[in-house]
Amino acid sequence: MSALGVCAALAWLAAAVAYAAFPRRRLPGDILMTLGVLCGAILIGLLWIELARPPLRTLGETRWWYAVLTPAIGLVVGWRFRTQALGIPACLLGALFALINLLHPEYMDKTLMPALQSPWFVPHVVVYMLSYSALGLSSGIGLWLLARSVWSGAPLTASDTRLPHALVAVGFPLLTCGLLFGALWAKQAWGHYWAWDPKETWALLTWCAYLIYLHVRIRHAFRPALHLSVLGFGFVVLLVCWFGVNYLPTSAESVHTYTRQ
Repeated sequence: MSALGVCAALAWLAAAVAYAAFPRRRLPGDILMTLGVLCGAILIGLLWIELARPPLRTLGETRWWYAVLTPAIGLVVGWRFRTQALGIPACLLGALFALINLLHPEYMDKTLMPALQSPWFVPHVVVYMLSYSALGLSSGIGLWLLARSVWSGAPLTASDTRLPHALVAVGFPLLTCGLLFGALWAKQAWGHYWAWDPKETWALLTWCAYLIYLHVRIRHAFRPALHLSVLGFGFVVLLVCWFGVNYLPTSAESVHTYTRQ
């Protein structure tokens, strides 16, 4: 299965090169990106069969989902808006997360603790991974546009924020569904919808960060640099929720210890 991971990472890196080398031709990059997505999807499927459970328990397993879903969303949104602006960042993000897993493989076993034996487990995590992929791409594009504006001295325009906002329009509803699914899952597993667990708190903070972005976009419609800056801040909060919360002092109080590997 590691061979499939290597193939996926190499395909995404080659796709990024193709997008850069042929800026007016999407087809070579799209084919290579699709090949990487197929290799990654097969890898996840084989993991699911081998472990006899959804490969969504550990951070390493969710990284594989992120690695596959980010290029997949880049393809779909790129086709929808007829742009290849997402090609390079989507491929590089997918390759980065695949390489992290290849360089730091983790032990995976078939155990699934009682709290995870719920019908809400798969939809909750998959919806979150989809939202993280869309929002990560949104913030990545936004930060690139900000950096390009500073480097060139050209002011940003409202049209520059169109694609990042379209990705938020995809990711934020999914993030909301993930939060609601998590509350329903918590009710089934622990008897309450919300307990201000550290992971739950940071999930809410992530949702609020992107809600702030939507508010800023409406109230300050002619300040695109501010819009993109808030997007960057939102992704930092998202990363803390996904990875960083496990390193906070309060993580010892969390019941979400199954994501700590």
